[in-house]
Amino acid sequence: MSSRQRWFYRTRQFISALIAVIHLEERVLLVRALSDPQLLLFERMPRFVQRHSLDVYHTLVRTGHTNPYLLQAALLHDCGKVDEEGRAIPLLYYGLIVLLQHHAPGWYERAARNGRGVLYPFALHASHEKRSVAYAESVGSHPDVVRILRDYAEQRATPCAQALRAADDAN
Repeated sequence: MSSRQRWFYRTRQFISALIAVIHLEERVLLVRALSDPQLLLFERMPRFVQRHSLDVYHTLVRTGHTNPYLLQAALLHDCGKVDEEGRAIPLLYYGLIVLLQHHAPGWYERAARNGRGVLYPFALHASHEKRSVAYAESVGSHPDVVRILRDYAEQRATPCAQALRAADDAN
């Protein structure tokens, strides 16, 4: 992807986040796919993160995945972007996070390690995958959901983790 294409893609992604909508039929899907405690994890996420998680879910379904544990993992893979006190990463930080990860990974890592004050969202982002595993486990998710999220967080090349990564990268 060229720099220009990447810029248009990221701009479209940002605008989509600003106007994110969860449709009624998707609310029904969530009630059917998730346990009540898992649904609470999902509902804690900002709407644009919920939209992203649903888009990952829909991508998996469109590509033929039917494993209910993989689909639950898709809906919960970013629940760790909210901390224990309910603080989420503000939308405006996402652009900065993407830019730093791509163009200045050392700066991103330093900001994430520091994690104080205005740098807190970087620390939250850097640790969100492991936090998603812990949250999913803490609400009694099926061990297969937890395993998929753990494999994803630890970048293991299992079929489910790879499918989740591909769907996440596509959205």
